[in-house]
Amino acid sequence: MNDTPKPVTPANLPTEAELEILNILWASGPGTVRDVHTRISKGVGYTTVLKQMQLMVEKGLLSRTEEHRSHVYTPRIAKQQTQRRLARNLLQRAFDGSARDLVLGALSAQKVSANELAEIRRLLDDYEKGRV
Repeated sequence: MNDTPKPVTPANLPTEAELEILNILWASGPGTVRDVHTRISKGVGYTTVLKQMQLMVEKGLLSRTEEHRSHVYTPRIAKQQTQRRLARNLLQRAFDGSARDLVLGALSAQKVSANELAEIRRLLDDYEKGRV
């Protein structure tokens, strides 16, 4: 099996279902299909989860190793890196590359607490000073 990460394209960005699997593995660490299946929020069948995870290996989102006769799956890319890729893709596709419009869209999509706004201001200050 070729273990070289594939380049990022819209075709290998994770779908909503794939993100659910990735979030489970990021939170709990490497796991088997059975581990993931028991944590899936929807009533999805075991074979559906198995097929999805096999496709994710083909897309370069997961790697698979065999331990004690079970396949163990591990995310190939860190959560933060995946979030950046998704944000970059959304920025280009939905906001014509405007970070301003993306941020305004995110802030207007749901109520933001005063603490979150203060943290965003601090992060922007750090970004401006080259610390992020």
